[in-house]
Amino acid sequence: MMALGRVREVYGVRRVTFDEAAKTVRVEYDATRLTEPIVHQLLRRAGLDVVENVSLIPEQSVAEPVPVTTAA
Repeated sequence: MMALGRVREVYGVRRVTFDEAAKTVRVEYDATRLTEPIVHQLLRRAGLDVVENVSLIPEQSVAEPVPVTTAA
């Protein structure tokens, strides 16, 4: 837990939430200051393995193009 406290002190990390029951860590960070690989490195240095990356922003579906028909 102490190592996670150090992650919180990194400039650009806004919030770190640890859920022991679900075995998850949620890191909210400023993407203009940090990148995802840097956040992974911070977590590894804290002794945690990143097994899965879950985005809080749902994927946007791409609309299929509508075929254009011409009147003959």
